[in-house]
Amino acid sequence: MGFKPKSLLELDGVPLIRRQIKALQGAGVKELVVVLGHHANEIAPLLKDFAVTLVNNPNPEASPISSQRLGLQSLSGQTNAVLMALADQPLIDSQDVKQLIDAFQQRPEGTDLLFPRVQGQPGNPVIFTSAVRSDMLTCPPEVGCKQWRQQHTKQAHAFDCDNLHFVQDVDTAEDIDKLRLSSGRQLQWPTPALP
Repeated sequence: MGFKPKSLLELDGVPLIRRQIKALQGAGVKELVVVLGHHANEIAPLLKDFAVTLVNNPNPEASPISSQRLGLQSLSGQTNAVLMALADQPLIDSQDVKQLIDAFQQRPEGTDLLFPRVQGQPGNPVIFTSAVRSDMLTCPPEVGCKQWRQQHTKQAHAFDCDNLHFVQDVDTAEDIDKLRLSSGRQLQWPTPALP
């Protein structure tokens, strides 16, 4: 995004990071950890009114896996499942999160990780047991959620659905245009505050 914090993109006047937190809270997610990186000073003030734990990744350019691991380490030990969400999925709402949680609660026996799959494409968020969290944290630093899933195919289950929200994210300016064309929803950069 040209060194701009994409989690500050706004949909209907609300920054994506705030939309994601509201979606998670609205679906009943109890404990929230937000991992911040390059633009922490710009993003953190927008989260003051939420009950979240903020964690700064001192080396965000290392890889997204480093942020995943910091988030997993910062969770309390009292959780029985972890939902890993991204701030760049503009259309995810609380109903989508509830749909994923319901699918996890009805997952096949032996499943420890569930991910949405739409038209053959894996999506996000991903939800997994606390045992997977513990296992990921003992893996080498280059192993994140995606690598764990690929290494443990028998314990991972694809939740097949037609909900495009799970596979729509924004990584480039072109993605903003694609989202507008496919959904009719327009993302905007925040208007700079007047002096």
